[in-house]
Amino acid sequence: MPEAMPTRILLADDHHLVRRGVRLILDSEPDLTVVAEAGDGAEAIEAARTHHPDLAILDIAMPRLTGLQAARELSRTQPELRILMLTMYDNEQYFFETLAAGASGYVLKSVADRDLVEACRATMRGEPFLYPGAVNALIRNYLDRVREGQPPPARAITDREEEILKLVAEGHTSQEIADLLVISVKTVERHRANLLQKLGLKDRLELTRYAIRVGLIEP
Repeated sequence: MPEAMPTRILLADDHHLVRRGVRLILDSEPDLTVVAEAGDGAEAIEAARTHHPDLAILDIAMPRLTGLQAARELSRTQPELRILMLTMYDNEQYFFETLAAGASGYVLKSVADRDLVEACRATMRGEPFLYPGAVNALIRNYLDRVREGQPPPARAITDREEEILKLVAEGHTSQEIADLLVISVKTVERHRANLLQKLGLKDRLELTRYAIRVGLIEP
């Protein structure tokens, strides 16, 4: 019987040292091989188009596009691609957003040497990867919803508004954002006004603080 081909992996993280460490873990396994690397979410989308990996491992907090934004786009354009998130933060909100973005779960960087290989294999088997803290979060969320008799709240802002919020918080001007997203400055300003109104915020500084709080950019 011929041996199964190893799982081809795209690895995206904006820290070169993290990528190198994660790659060492993965490449030491006979059934896993890293075929492409990326330094931000936009590069990850491009690399996935070029290399057609089986599995994408995406850091949540990256410049230009976050791992979550990239995961949403990849889930839409390459539905057969399996996705796993990497993060420094054990945060329930991230965990649920990760699942909503089409990923199978996430691995904490602090225990990547212990959990990452098993997470990759579980994801390729079509199973969600749930570490103990995530299981507790899922159960607590389910019980809260049952108790309150209501579904989880909808996301406050649209994907496009989130893109613009991230770029504003990174210090880009309206003109730069318009050029990056290939839309008019007027459209950028309209989205920005909508964001301030929806989130009840006053200015760029408050938008930036909000972006840090929800994990769109790192402080």
